[in-house]
Amino acid sequence: MTTPVVVLTVDQRGSRTSPDRIPEMLAGLAAVPARLGFERTVGDELQGVLDDGTAVADTVERLLRADGWNIGVGVGVVEEPLPDHTRAGRGPAYLHARSAVTAAKTSPWHTRVVGDDPAARALETTIWLWAAVLARRSSRGWEVADLVAEGLSYAEVGERLGISQSAVSQRAQAAGIVEGRRAHELVAGLTHHLIGKGGVADDS
Repeated sequence: MTTPVVVLTVDQRGSRTSPDRIPEMLAGLAAVPARLGFERTVGDELQGVLDDGTAVADTVERLLRADGWNIGVGVGVVEEPLPDHTRAGRGPAYLHARSAVTAAKTSPWHTRVVGDDPAARALETTIWLWAAVLARRSSRGWEVADLVAEGLSYAEVGERLGISQSAVSQRAQAAGIVEGRRAHELVAGLTHHLIGKGGVADDS
């Protein structure tokens, strides 16, 4: 049996004229549950293999928030058993991710999703719309979003930041926190749909 996964191949934009951001991003992605953890593959590129919708959504959000990345999402099967390192993996999902990251360089929000299932297009569209929400979020908006993500109420966020609950609500609305949360849920759900349909028989 071969199980569908998501291969994320990501490269840094403008790496020749800006500092190397790969180590910082790898540190941020170290805790993401993965079949094969993220690692640098070549130069300005990192790659990981995920099999959980929430992990994919969390990773994409971190990359979109950081900006400066071409994000390639490949959905499909990989050859098993998996190797010890993601860069040694093979299979359709890897090929899809390579096509996706190349196309991402000239795509909306520098993100593409490639897969054989037509639902891959729906996942891509959802990520683009989500990216538009996140792009308008200011540092103050992220401050509120991060505290809400920790489980704090608007009243508690207000106490933490020294502002009124009404001010918190205004910042949350401007930051699209509710819309962003729904988009995260939808990306996770669509990813689960794409990779959670069960195994594909391997006749080899």
